[in-house]
Amino acid sequence: MGRKLELIPLPKSKFLKVECPNCGNEQVIFSHAKSVVKCLICDNTLAIPKGGKADIKAKILAEVA
Repeated sequence: MGRKLELIPLPKSKFLKVECPNCGNEQVIFSHAKSVVKCLICDNTLAIPKGGKADIKAKILAEVA
């Protein structure tokens, strides 16, 4: 009997560093946000929930580890 390889699934959700298109503020948001995410400075909408993965309206700069 051979040894079975057990794979551990990795999460598909990530934290994203985004830049607001209006004011240039950099902010960290969750990729699968369940509520509307707004900019802390200018109150512009950055992400809208879509049932699973959020619809990101801002420019994604990086994935936060």
